[in-house]
Amino acid sequence: MPATRNNRPSPDDALTNIVAGNGSKSAVRLHQLRYFVAAVDYGSFRKAAAALAIQESSISRRVRDLEDELGASLFIRHAGGVRLTVAGREFLRNARHALRQIDIGVAKVATVGRAEQGHITVGIFSSLASGFLFDLLRNFGERHPKVQVDILDGNPPEHVAAVRKLCLDVAFITGTGAWDGCEAEHMWCEKVFVVLPDNHPLADKPELDWADLASERFIVSDVAPGQEIHDYLVAHLAGLGRHLDIRSQQVGRDNILSLVALGRGLTLTSEATTVARFPGITYRELADEVLPFSMVWSAQNDNPACRRLLSLARSMSKS
Repeated sequence: MPATRNNRPSPDDALTNIVAGNGSKSAVRLHQLRYFVAAVDYGSFRKAAAALAIQESSISRRVRDLEDELGASLFIRHAGGVRLTVAGREFLRNARHALRQIDIGVAKVATVGRAEQGHITVGIFSSLASGFLFDLLRNFGERHPKVQVDILDGNPPEHVAAVRKLCLDVAFITGTGAWDGCEAEHMWCEKVFVVLPDNHPLADKPELDWADLASERFIVSDVAPGQEIHDYLVAHLAGLGRHLDIRSQQVGRDNILSLVALGRGLTLTSEATTVARFPGITYRELADEVLPFSMVWSAQNDNPACRRLLSLARSMSKS
């Protein structure tokens, strides 16, 4: 006589379907697992119900539904309470593991949602030596010490392109214009300063204007923010009737300042940089010139840490 095959799922198979999400139509629910484990821990439905602050009948009914779903009895009921069957002991090991993994996952998601942990990438176009951006990142780090913050230098178009692609969470750049596909909000302004050798004749003046600079040679870096400084100089000096002398140097921001000290030319910088002291140079404010800075981000970005940074930036900007 041919053997009859039992097609009922084992308790292990049913739990695997629940946790792995392999397409099973199992009706087992998370609360059923919690009620089952509580009944084991307390030795009776009555004590488990009291601990969970629910009706005893609710636990009894949910455990019975679980047994029906699994196709196996999990408990032997007796006057003093319940004890596990062989199937129940086997199911308990996996049920505890599943609940433990779910609790770990919930805790991790909660910490990310509160920005207690996480990662954020910030594009900048300003010095971090002082000012709004320095204060913002310092305050954010103090409030969210476990969030990793990566800082990337670059020019505004590159940063905005990265924000659109969600490669950057947020960028802080000059200007107040709109950017297609991005959100933008004005945050702060910085004064513009001329950087010149400390023995330059103009160093004797407390403040400079564009007419003072019409005949000067300027140097800019070939990396950000060199091109923007070049364009800024052209926009303001071209109408003064003098030949513009602006030379690009293949060095970074700090070495440009050293070249100024060596007498190779003048350059411009923003207010945040002026706290950094380099030998042989001095800073002079350029009259009536300010640079607005904006925060740019994507509405599609769902990074909780980014949302916290945006919120903090808005709060600091208004204070």
